[in-house]
Amino acid sequence: MVLSVIIVNYNVKHFLEQCLCSVQKGISGIDAEIIVIDNNSQDGSVEYLQLLFPSVIFLTNEKNLGFGKANNIALQQAKGKFILFLNPDTIVAEDCFTHCITFLENTENAGAAGVRMIDGSGNFLPESKRSFPSPLSSFYKLIGLASLFPSSKIFNRYALGNLDQHQMQEIDVLAGAFMMIKKEVLEKVKGFDESFFMYGEDIDLSYRIQQAGYSIYYLGETTIIHFKGESVKKQNINYVRMFYNAMNVFVGKHYNRIASFIFSVFIKAAIGIRTIVALLAPLFHFVSSFQNKNEKTFIIGSVAEQQEVSLILQKAGFENKNLIMPENNNILSIERSNARKVIFCEGSLKYSEIISLMQSVPSASFRFHAAGSKSIVGSDSKKGFGETIGN
Repeated sequence: MVLSVIIVNYNVKHFLEQCLCSVQKGISGIDAEIIVIDNNSQDGSVEYLQLLFPSVIFLTNEKNLGFGKANNIALQQAKGKFILFLNPDTIVAEDCFTHCITFLENTENAGAAGVRMIDGSGNFLPESKRSFPSPLSSFYKLIGLASLFPSSKIFNRYALGNLDQHQMQEIDVLAGAFMMIKKEVLEKVKGFDESFFMYGEDIDLSYRIQQAGYSIYYLGETTIIHFKGESVKKQNINYVRMFYNAMNVFVGKHYNRIASFIFSVFIKAAIGIRTIVALLAPLFHFVSSFQNKNEKTFIIGSVAEQQEVSLILQKAGFENKNLIMPENNNILSIERSNARKVIFCEGSLKYSEIISLMQSVPSASFRFHAAGSKSIVGSDSKKGFGETIGN
């Protein structure tokens, strides 16, 4: 078998539904398997998805074991020459897997690869390519200099801001949302370190892959959508503590004592600052405009797809009179009308076309519906909560 796609799920059944639709298109023509391992979701994910995706292998845990441990369990059953660890809140283009496999097969000493990621609004996600964390790069990120100078080699070294996001580059750290790794490499480094419950395990695994003598690459020519963080409450204080404590574990494991001490000081300061931000964030965060059911909504797809989406929206309480269905997938009508709400229907449109189109229409709220699926999903910001419409 060529490819095993492993997805850890936790309470995101509709995002995972859309993800699996895209993955099935992506593995077309590849000898591949899809393994979903569920971390004791309480939203009926497994029961809901098993009926829709009978060819997918579903594994279940009796409790939430964390990201790394769940992946390791699935890895033991994976048969592919290449292993893809993929987040459930992603949508991939049809040629994404083939592109990555071809690159890894034909690039000497390549052990793993990641891809360019955009969020649900079409904005590039800087974490697609990263360096290993250092006290100084973390400090620049913490005080905001990385955001002020996003292209700086010095101030935004952590996100490798000086490197072109559209080009292939050798990098240090894979993003946990999409990590394609040769199975022989994973066998050498023994998979994920299970002492990381969530966050930091991708940095640790990347570090050990390089220590084993392999190179890691960022493939900027292919793009996926990553709604980012749908399995956690993004501004939740526990999330903040988990993330920064994971960074502390990584530094304590791989850096010398002096660097580890300096880093821990920054980490503690970061936890304090981000905790305050997390407490204040709800006061300033507004819910997605999609929640306003009286605003005009464009549905881009075939007549049958538009009707399918219209029915889902009507069941959710949206007014039919507010739904606009342009003919022939006319994206220009959206731009001319200054529309802010767009639903893309996969089917008559390819995923690759949708990814391209959403980056050409600025300042719009996008939602996504795969042919034959029962839901609509989307997220307007990596800092806010996503939205699902479905049963």
